[in-house]
Amino acid sequence: MVRQEQLNWAIKIAQINERKRTQAQIMQLNADLQRQTAELEVVNQELESFSYSVSHDLRAPLRRIEGFAVMLLEDCDQHLNTQGKEYLKRMRVSTQQMSNLIEDLLSLARVTRGEMRRQEVDMSAIVGAIALDLQKTQPSRQVEFVIAPGIVANADRRLVAIALENLLGNAWKYTAKHPTARIEFGTVNFSWGQGNPSAIANTQSLMPNPPIYFVRDDGAGFDMAYADKLFGTFQRLHKNTEFEGTGVGLATVQRIIHRHGGRIWAKANVEQGATFYFTL
Repeated sequence: MVRQEQLNWAIKIAQINERKRTQAQIMQLNADLQRQTAELEVVNQELESFSYSVSHDLRAPLRRIEGFAVMLLEDCDQHLNTQGKEYLKRMRVSTQQMSNLIEDLLSLARVTRGEMRRQEVDMSAIVGAIALDLQKTQPSRQVEFVIAPGIVANADRRLVAIALENLLGNAWKYTAKHPTARIEFGTVNFSWGQGNPSAIANTQSLMPNPPIYFVRDDGAGFDMAYADKLFGTFQRLHKNTEFEGTGVGLATVQRIIHRHGGRIWAKANVEQGATFYFTL
């Protein structure tokens, strides 16, 4: 009897020691993870600062190059042959493309800098204002905007406006080759984990269930086989000869959504349009 009690005590002591070792290992792993996370944040901040500084410093030389090209075209027109004029025009186009890329990179860097200020944001009103601005750029286009009224979110207004500008700008751009087009903004009315599985893929881990917003168009769409490249910086699913762009806009949108603790994903078919879903 005594020997059995001694054995039981020995087992209990061994179990306690094992738990202590396990707890110590977990604490060490947590400490290592926190250290690595802190180091990664420092590296990311340094990369963002570098990107911001380089992009900012490149703008002035580009403006001078474009300015000299314009001066040559205007002041030396009579001394240039057709080929020379064409070269200068290409130079201007290239500098403008580079300027657009720099502006997009600066925008990408800015969305990760500064403090977020959440407040009640009228998403429908923001979308309506963006739609009016887009229509003013090409008033001859036949594009119907369908905007669900009264949609609000608890978010940073400035960042959400940037995200919506990019998503709606994409929809506007990729419907340009259609004689008529339709662009929609609203919320999805189904429960998470139910409904169309392809529309809500990889979202079941979000709890509690936040509202799901969407921007939909009936334009060029894309092949879902390449959807994993959609939000990468400089990744484009269409050739520049088909649709102009820098490949930074959707990366910026994803960065904004992630800053809000949300997720973004898309569903599309070639020449049947695309729908971007996101949470905040």
